[in-house]
Amino acid sequence: MIGTEAEAREYCSRFLKAKDLERLDRFAALLVKENELQNLVSASSLSAIWQRHFADSLQLLSHAGSGGGQWLDLGTGAGFPGLVIALAQPARRVVLVESRRRRVEWLMHAATELDLRNVTVEGSMLEKVVTQPALVISARAFAPLGRLLSLAARFSSDNTTWLLPKGRSAVQELAEQPASVQQMFHVEQSVTDPEAGILIGRGVPAT
Repeated sequence: MIGTEAEAREYCSRFLKAKDLERLDRFAALLVKENELQNLVSASSLSAIWQRHFADSLQLLSHAGSGGGQWLDLGTGAGFPGLVIALAQPARRVVLVESRRRRVEWLMHAATELDLRNVTVEGSMLEKVVTQPALVISARAFAPLGRLLSLAARFSSDNTTWLLPKGRSAVQELAEQPASVQQMFHVEQSVTDPEAGILIGRGVPAT
């Protein structure tokens, strides 16, 4: 379990080259500055950016498969996990879905500053995004599980992996779903929070 910023940085180094760790330092500086203008993340999390946001995002790669195919990140907000995944896997197209205008502007600015040419920002409600196949679908704080699956099912296929960090509500949310969804997903322990879980599933949910 990651408990310090030093441990989080070491964990991130397993997925990133030295130059990319430096880009995460740049990302952190950009985030701190922008957070003074709009509430992208909780102020209390800024003292633990590597643990709370960078390592928390990169841990999803351990469950994402080989690294090919489009990654769709729903309600990406400040860019987690989407921007971090794009940095770690430059050959993968990463689509960030975010409806709030100021956050869309931030995502586009951050992607440019970090030279993330594999990022596309969809600045609209998910319901208005053109259906496109995704090999991985992630959502860190988008919607309750049932609504999330209903909205996003059209982007999935039998080969789609769902990576849904749900914090302390992971087990509860899954238990409230129909049997078909419970069979599709399982809960993995987060490496950044002993009380948090990640819902991991595969395929097309019944809607």
